[in-house]
Amino acid sequence: MGARLDYLKRALLRLWRGIRQLSGDDAYERYLAHCAARHADATRLSRREFFLRQEQQKWGGIKRCC
Repeated sequence: MGARLDYLKRALLRLWRGIRQLSGDDAYERYLAHCAARHADATRLSRREFFLRQEQQKWGGIKRCC
């Protein structure tokens, strides 16, 4: 019974991680991991600064088809 419970826990955790990745909820954590791996000496954005930058990239500028 313990092995089944462990398998279920791992499956639910993988599902939860997938949902967070698809929704973009883990974007800040992925940003921090990227910075640690590629830009160790760079200053990191705070969670608020990161969110504001993402919003500006998404909604800033002209967004239309014609």
